[in-house]
Amino acid sequence: MKKEIVVGNIKIGGDNPLVLIAGPCVIEDKAKAIEHAKILKIITERLKIPFIFKSSYDKANRSSVRSFRGPGLKEGLEILKEIKTSLNIPVTSDVHTKEEVREASAVLDLLQIPALLSRQTDLLLEAAKTGKPLNIKKGQFMAPWDMRNVVEKIESCGNENIVLTERGTSFGYNNLVSDMRSIVIMKEMGCPVIYDASHSVQLPAGEGERSGGERKFIPYLCRAAVSAGADGLFLEVHKDPDSAPCDGANMWPVDKLADILEEVLAIKKALKRR
Repeated sequence: MKKEIVVGNIKIGGDNPLVLIAGPCVIEDKAKAIEHAKILKIITERLKIPFIFKSSYDKANRSSVRSFRGPGLKEGLEILKEIKTSLNIPVTSDVHTKEEVREASAVLDLLQIPALLSRQTDLLLEAAKTGKPLNIKKGQFMAPWDMRNVVEKIESCGNENIVLTERGTSFGYNNLVSDMRSIVIMKEMGCPVIYDASHSVQLPAGEGERSGGERKFIPYLCRAAVSAGADGLFLEVHKDPDSAPCDGANMWPVDKLADILEEVLAIKKALKRR
C-alpha cells in the first residue's frame, strides 16, 4: 500500500520525494535555533528536499537529573512558532505527556512521540485525538511488527495520519543496531517510514551520566535506509556537535549535511529508474 501523509505543505510517503526532518537535538536558545533553521532551509531548498524543522523544547528522557533539558514547553513553543512563521517551514518536537498535547498541537505541524514512550497508551490516544499527523518512533525495545499495535491505538481515534520512525534496536548494554528489514516491515502496515540515523548510532547512557554515540556511521546508515525504501531521514545536526549540551556524540555537523543528502538523492533517483 502506498500511503501519503500531509505535514504542513509537505507530502510524505507514496511516490513523493525523500523528506528531511532535521535540527539540533534540543533548543539551546532562540538565536541558535533560528540560525540552524535558516541554514537547513538554505541547504534543503538548494537540493529541493522537503524539510521539517525539529528541535525539542524539553528532553525529558535524559540519563541524568543534571542533563540539559531545554527551555520548556511555553518558551520552546514560542521559539518554534517564530521559526514556523518567519521561515515558512513546518516544525515538530517531542511530546512527553498527555497534558502537553493540546498546547503543543496548536503550534507543531507534526507531533513526535519519543521511542521510550511509544507504548504509552494515554499519550498516544491524546495525541491522536488532535487529528494532527503523528510521528511515532519505534521503541528500541520493540520488534518492528509490534508497531502494528501502536498504529491500531492511534487509528482507534479516527486518526490515520501516522508516520513511523526506525531508530535502532537494543543490542546488549549501551548499544543499538539497525535492522533495515524494519523499514520494509513497517511500510507494509501502510504508514510512511522515516529512518533516524542520529539515534541509531547512539550509545544510550554509554558515558555514564550521558549517552555516547558513533557519529562516523551516520552516512553509511543513511545510504542503507534509503536503499531499503525509507520515505525520509531524521537527522539531528549542529554547527558544533562536540560542544552541544545534548546528544552531541550522535549529531552530524550541519556543514557536512549536504554531502549525505546528495548521496541519498542519487540512490533515490537510481531506485526510481528501476
